[in-house]
Amino acid sequence: MAFLALDIGNTRLKWALYALARPDAPPLAQGAEFLENIDKLAEGAWRGMEPPSSVLGCVVAGDTVRRRVQEQMDAWDVVPQWVVASEAEAGLRNGYDHPARLGADRWVAMIGAYHRMRSQGDAQPMVVVMVGTAVTVEAVDASGKFLGGLILPGHGIMLRALESGTAGLHVPTGEVKPFPTNTSDALTSGGTYAIAGAVECMVQHVRAHCATEPKCIMTGGAGWKMAPSMTRPFELVDNLIFDGLLHIAQQRALG
Repeated sequence: MAFLALDIGNTRLKWALYALARPDAPPLAQGAEFLENIDKLAEGAWRGMEPPSSVLGCVVAGDTVRRRVQEQMDAWDVVPQWVVASEAEAGLRNGYDHPARLGADRWVAMIGAYHRMRSQGDAQPMVVVMVGTAVTVEAVDASGKFLGGLILPGHGIMLRALESGTAGLHVPTGEVKPFPTNTSDALTSGGTYAIAGAVECMVQHVRAHCATEPKCIMTGGAGWKMAPSMTRPFELVDNLIFDGLLHIAQQRALG
């Protein structure tokens, strides 16, 4: 009855095998692969793994990558399901103008954050931040309605854009400083504070709209880089998308 959760982002595929398709299920195995290596999963990380009875994933890397991943499951007697944002699922309601156009990773992460918030006590509004190749900053009210969100470039995209569009600048290895005194630190600090400023702006919007202070939850592969520069308390969660997939799997009775 094992359950396989897949998070296929713009850069990497992350996977986790659970004993059951339930939020409290223990993980049996997990790993990550860069997208250029996913054609080796069946003979690599997944070789000898217990075949799952159900698979649920979210993918933002496109249909070609999704098909390549499905080919790695050919030896298993399983048909994977892929999350597409809808008007409502697993307790969350979608306020997007066209619900199905909301990125699956954003939708799943918000579902994970909503249930995490509910499990910790009284319902409250949330700001959910994913820091990866791109950065998303989502607003969810206390009733579980997605109000809207921001999308901005991640650190790498910001730096590459500056490098390609500005003479004499090269992608640096700088540090975040309150008063940068060299170009490398100035670029790294600028990108970091741009993300922190977007989060602060959304917090203010949610506070004004909901008349209460929101809970802030952050996730994503680069979330730890942002931690020292945030302007308010937040909870850093490693696998928020897996949490969301487990709640969706339970609602869909996948196993």
